[in-house]
Amino acid sequence: MNIRKWTALPLVASLLFSGAAMAADKLKVGYLRVMDDAQAIVAQEGDFYKKQGLDTELMEFKSGTDLIKAIVGGQVDVGVLGFTNAISWASRGADLKVVGGAQRGYHSLLVRDDAGINTLADLKGKTLASQSQGSTADTVLRGVVLKGADLKEGDVNVMGVSPAVAVQSLVGNRVNAAFLFEPYDRIAQLVAPVKQIYEVGESWPFPCMVVITSGKVLESRKDDIWKALDAQQQAIELLENKPAEASKLIAQYFIAEPTLKTRKQGDLPRETVIADAIKTQEFTSKVTDKDIERMTELARIMEGEGSLKTKDGKPFDVNTVLDLEWQKARKL
Repeated sequence: MNIRKWTALPLVASLLFSGAAMAADKLKVGYLRVMDDAQAIVAQEGDFYKKQGLDTELMEFKSGTDLIKAIVGGQVDVGVLGFTNAISWASRGADLKVVGGAQRGYHSLLVRDDAGINTLADLKGKTLASQSQGSTADTVLRGVVLKGADLKEGDVNVMGVSPAVAVQSLVGNRVNAAFLFEPYDRIAQLVAPVKQIYEVGESWPFPCMVVITSGKVLESRKDDIWKALDAQQQAIELLENKPAEASKLIAQYFIAEPTLKTRKQGDLPRETVIADAIKTQEFTSKVTDKDIERMTELARIMEGEGSLKTKDGKPFDVNTVLDLEWQKARKL
C-alpha cells in the first residue's frame, strides 16, 4: 500500500491501526470441558478477566494434546491443561512454561454393580474406559493406579474415550469400569448402576491441571498473563468458598438440560449436580514443592513408559518448564 495514502487520511489510518492493535491484544484462553478447568470458565463467565482489564476469548479443545499443540503453534496464548502435556512437548524442544496451578487430581475408579469388581485387582480381564493414551489421566491410571495393584500392561482392556462417552458406556454396559474425573464422576454415579472403589486424590494427590503458556508469550505479554492468573485466582476463591454461586456460572457447560434425570433421585437441577461436584475438588493456583515432587514422579513414569525422552538421555528436569514468578510475587 502506498504510504502517502495513509498520510492523506490520518484519521482513517489511526482508526485502522487502533483496531488491529485491539485485535492483537485479545488474550486467547484454552480450556477443556472438565471440572479441572473450572477456574478458566468461571473467570470468563464471572467477568473476572474483564475486571482485570483483559479482552479474552475462551477456546474449547477436545484434549490436552490438541490444546498444547495450539499453544505451541501460537493459536492460543494460555491454557489450563495437564502437566504431562507440557513436559512431553518440552522434552522435544517446545518452549513451554507452567506459570501457575489449577487443580489437584481427584479421579475416581467407578465399576458397574454387576461387574463383580470390588478391588483394583478385580479389574484383571475387564474393560475400562479412560482418557486417551498419553494424557495425564492415562499416565496416572497406568503408572500409579494399575501398577499399584500389580496389574501389568494388557491385564486390563483400557479404552481411550472422552469422559462423556465413558459415562454412556457405563450406562449401556459396554464397559465394566471407568476412570473418571468431575463432573462426569458425579454424573455417572447418578445415572448409571455404579459404585466407586478408588479415588486417586485420597492416596496419591498430584497437580493434575496447571496453567501453561509459551515462553514467547510470557516474554511479550507477561502483564496480561499475570492478569489472567489474578483473574483465575479470584475464580478459584469463588469455587472454593461459594460452590453454589460458581455452579450457576458453569453448570450449562457440563449439563445441557436444566435438570439431570437420575436413577434414584428423580430430576435434579444441573446447578445442584455441579455444585456437589465442585465441593469434591481441590482448586489451587499455587504449585508447591510437593507438587513439583509429584511432577518429577510423573516424568519418571513417562520415561519408563517410553512416552518421554530427552536428547541426551538424562532424566527430564521439570524445573526447566516452571516459571513461578507470579505466585512468588503474590506471596502464595
